[in-house]
Amino acid sequence: MAARLLLVRHGRTVWHAENRYAGVSDVALTETGIAQAEALGAWAASRGIDAVACSPLSRARATAEPAARRLGLTPVVWEGLREIDFGWGEGRTVAEMAAEDPEAVRAFRADAEAGAFPGSEPPSAAAVRVTAALRGIAAAHENGTVLVVAHNTALRVALCALLGIPLSRYRLVFPKLENAAVTEIGIDGERTALRALNLPTADAA
Repeated sequence: MAARLLLVRHGRTVWHAENRYAGVSDVALTETGIAQAEALGAWAASRGIDAVACSPLSRARATAEPAARRLGLTPVVWEGLREIDFGWGEGRTVAEMAAEDPEAVRAFRADAEAGAFPGSEPPSAAAVRVTAALRGIAAAHENGTVLVVAHNTALRVALCALLGIPLSRYRLVFPKLENAAVTEIGIDGERTALRALNLPTADAA
């Protein structure tokens, strides 16, 4: 029986304006991010959602909370949904990294797997972890609908793995998941279908 997963990137954080790599750093939502979370909650209230799952990082939990509150559900934290650890890139902008080591940035942009930042979690390892979490959520909610709040890169590499897309191309195929937008997939055993990408929630109640 297929499970319907509504994948959501957390709301805007204090590092977005400078485009800093957050990764496993625990970064707070901005006022805009909080408003996005509330809008997501209003959107979710009428979508027949059976469960809410989220990453352990506070920005994901804060984004999931309004939806869970409206739905009368308790979010289930899945460790496997945490963001990729960007290692050397954590907390830094591309400009800062390029000033120190332009070759490292060039290699990452050319191939995110072979050129992963020093000390970071490779996309392939993250894909295994996040995919396992999503499959676990799907197995726990056969024929149900689950709101899953996680992170931009974690979800993109998982989507590639689930859909048979080379992980080295995740930044090209999925340039960005918008904050608090919904990407819908269906998981039925080993089969995954992409049903929607970056559906906005801010204008819906």
